[in-house]
Amino acid sequence: MSFAQEDMYNEFKGRLLAEIGVDMPNSSRLGRLINAPKRRPQPQEGLRMSNTSVSCIHLKSKVDPDEVTESISKMFDYDFNGETVFRCEHPAFPEDYGIGLIVGPSGSGKSTLLNEIGLTELPRWERNKAVASHFDGAEEAQSSLSGVGFNSIPSWMRPYHVLSTGEKFRADMARTIKTDACIDEFTSVVDRTVAKSCAYAVARLIADEKYRRVTFASCHYDIIEWLQPDWVYDTIGKKFLSRGAHRLPDRVMELYPCNTDCWPMFRDHHYLTENINKGARCWIAMWEGQPVGFASAIAFPNAHWKNGWREHRTVCLADYQGLGLGVRISDAVAQMFLNDGARYFSKTAHPRMGEYRNRSPLWRATSKNGRARPDYDHNRKTKESTHKHLHMERVTYSHEYMGRATETPNRYGE
Repeated sequence: MSFAQEDMYNEFKGRLLAEIGVDMPNSSRLGRLINAPKRRPQPQEGLRMSNTSVSCIHLKSKVDPDEVTESISKMFDYDFNGETVFRCEHPAFPEDYGIGLIVGPSGSGKSTLLNEIGLTELPRWERNKAVASHFDGAEEAQSSLSGVGFNSIPSWMRPYHVLSTGEKFRADMARTIKTDACIDEFTSVVDRTVAKSCAYAVARLIADEKYRRVTFASCHYDIIEWLQPDWVYDTIGKKFLSRGAHRLPDRVMELYPCNTDCWPMFRDHHYLTENINKGARCWIAMWEGQPVGFASAIAFPNAHWKNGWREHRTVCLADYQGLGLGVRISDAVAQMFLNDGARYFSKTAHPRMGEYRNRSPLWRATSKNGRARPDYDHNRKTKESTHKHLHMERVTYSHEYMGRATETPNRYGE
């Protein structure tokens, strides 16, 4: 894209975003840039894969010929006597690995080869039980569902049959992913954005839980770089593909100031509440020209500091959940306040975000981290008293952002 074309594109995007209250700079190069996302650990080294077939599978099927089959045979000059034979070359698959992927168009033998590795199983869902109730306890439900990028708490409480297609797909993955799992038609029923984000989340889950020999079959090649499998077998070329050609490229997310008018686009996807403080400072995250996330912060006055702020709302749209964008958006907003000389705090009940901060060198736990707050004063009346008193016994994560000392100062992303 030339500079002239880029300027025209930015002008058009600026007008579009202005309609929803986004204050975008004249050039995308001036926007707040966030690297997103990082890939999971590199695929397993040392796997030996041969493109020599060890056997050939013959699948025969018979039907009773009739007038319809006879007419079609004559129409297309197809010799048919009631029997068809499908031949599928069987390669020597690795014996031990983290993630394997069989890829190719429909009818090329993916499912046949997958069944040679192991049985595919689909979970059964009860119509009168919540999705979360199908797991052995709340902790397993939270870790399994969040692990595949399914982070909508209201949807966890619904029965499976009322979920969207994308939510059903993620729920199925949450109950299916385990050691020796075989999963057919992976990402076939969802759009490509959900497919990529779920592939990335699943890969991270498999690596974190140290699952072994999880094998997928898919007709989509675009998930390879997101799933980062240890091996890929192409049923059309009848060979293993080189891993080097499918590394996840660097991508950049842009963060722009906006106002609370953007919140309705994201509020239904927040894990806790639909409300927002009208005085909040807000930002919208853009990825490849599309809005993907929202963040806001509010003033946090305290007797011990003059310029304090705290995180108010951070949320990603459902299609982009599981990519780790939420924590990157949160870190970027916090860094902007730190660069401006402010102190920045956050309290969250979300386990994945809280545990990320417990591990991150960018955040420091406060004295209230991991504790319930029965010490809240019932007699003290503030704007947030009702909310605080309702959640006195809930354990939350509490941190202060310490940040990266080497970043160039800027004022709130401008």
